[in-house]
Amino acid sequence: MLAARYDALLFDLDGVIYRGDEIVEGAPETIEAVRSAGPSVVFLTNNSSRTPERVAEKLGGLGVKADASEVMTSAVATADLLARRGGGTAYVIGGEGVTRALVDAGVDVVDGEPTRVDLVVVGIDDDFTYARLRTASVLVQRGARLVATNSDRTFPATGDELWPGAGALVAALETSTGVVAEVVGKPHAPLFEAALRRSGGSTPLVIGDRLDTDIAGANTLGWDSMLVLSGVSTEAELPGSPFRPTYVARDVRALLDEDAVERVGGASGAGDDQK
Repeated sequence: MLAARYDALLFDLDGVIYRGDEIVEGAPETIEAVRSAGPSVVFLTNNSSRTPERVAEKLGGLGVKADASEVMTSAVATADLLARRGGGTAYVIGGEGVTRALVDAGVDVVDGEPTRVDLVVVGIDDDFTYARLRTASVLVQRGARLVATNSDRTFPATGDELWPGAGALVAALETSTGVVAEVVGKPHAPLFEAALRRSGGSTPLVIGDRLDTDIAGANTLGWDSMLVLSGVSTEAELPGSPFRPTYVARDVRALLDEDAVERVGGASGAGDDQK
């Protein structure tokens, strides 16, 4: 069993465990089986709109048993990072997941049309408006640090649709201000490192559906990864991609069946030492 080679399995969500409101076939049974095999399980997601509690609730509703303590969102990783730097005042474009994480970390979230703030924090926001874009843009021009929970251009929705992600909102602010945002989420290290700390493990396998975020981030850290073809990236993209997964598989069920895994050879190959 491939899963047994690692002491921490770090699962992306969108495109790996579910697509929109539809479960990926075999995901609940696979998660249950790999838990029994011993590795810690952590769900890490660039989607910042939900709190860990709501993410766990969604997983439970789709048949995947999960506790909020097993969920690491880009919003939580962003809040932790900013708190370690001393916090400050923040204007937020983002949903409950971003605001709640910042408040819980001691960051002072300011609404309305403040004159100045220390930070403008951007995540996915279903209620995004031009008025909020204007306010955030002005605050950045006045000196606020621009921080993004993630920069995903799209995310997989139900069926074969790709919807605009937080990166589309970040791009609007970068265009209007000329300031490049600091990004916390995948493919950058802070979210991965926070998830590994949460797992308590030291030999992780990252399971994701995007070459440019999940696999790229794992490569940077020298961690093994498995690209699943149930989400965004396709097998046809592999030859031209600079990001090489360790393994490629149709979906997460391959964690239980090594015959369903194609070894590509990216990253460290750390799991091979545990054969």
